[in-house]
Amino acid sequence: MSEIQTRTMEEQGKPAASHILVVDDNPEIREVIYLLLGGEGYEVTEAANGEQAIEASAKYAFDLIILDIMMPGMNGYQTCVEIRKNSNAPILFLSAKSQEDDKMLGFSSGGDDYLVKPFSYNELVSRAKALIRRYHVYQGKNMPVREAASKEGTAERIISYQDIVLNETRREVSRNGQVIELTDTEYALLHLLLTNRKQIFSAEHLYESIWQEEYYYGANNTVMVHMRNLRCKIEKDPKNPTIIKTVWGRGYRCD
Repeated sequence: MSEIQTRTMEEQGKPAASHILVVDDNPEIREVIYLLLGGEGYEVTEAANGEQAIEASAKYAFDLIILDIMMPGMNGYQTCVEIRKNSNAPILFLSAKSQEDDKMLGFSSGGDDYLVKPFSYNELVSRAKALIRRYHVYQGKNMPVREAASKEGTAERIISYQDIVLNETRREVSRNGQVIELTDTEYALLHLLLTNRKQIFSAEHLYESIWQEEYYYGANNTVMVHMRNLRCKIEKDPKNPTIIKTVWGRGYRCD
């Protein structure tokens, strides 16, 4: 495949459930993923390399990006970093590399989840649905904290803490009027902590609440990397955080 291709199995006239970008240099893997997710009602766009993926992410608003790591030319990590410049859609890495360091590098690049090849078909579909569901939930569908009138005169749900403003309606975080670009997972972490002030969340609680999967030993590192990335974006001094504090031996909280 030399060009970006979009396909859907939906009946004519019936809208697709969500739009997914599948990036892999192996056409057989792309075909398998298309059959699995297309069969679930998703619209699937395929890209054979990092350059095509970046082009597609700038052109379309995806609900999920499934990204291979080992590709010729630009690898998945590099592609993820570039995609994050114009998209906050959840990114699920697919890779034959199963070491913990590989996963941490994926999360540090801006990924939300990591699935090792060869993967279970049921697990891929389950992970995809969970990431898309969480992405849709955190696009504004949550409890209001206070309302403010927008320039258009409509009410917007706002959470303010120190110099951070989280706009639930727009799913937007800013500091002193400057928008901070967060990934879906980073936004979900910050939102959970800000709407549950003074409550301490363990890594296990955060993982099961945000990732919606059963906690396992390595998940602690997953939470830690995402928390570090979030702090680098919202804290004035990430090494001495004042917004998200660590309660040693117990977890994280916002006062």
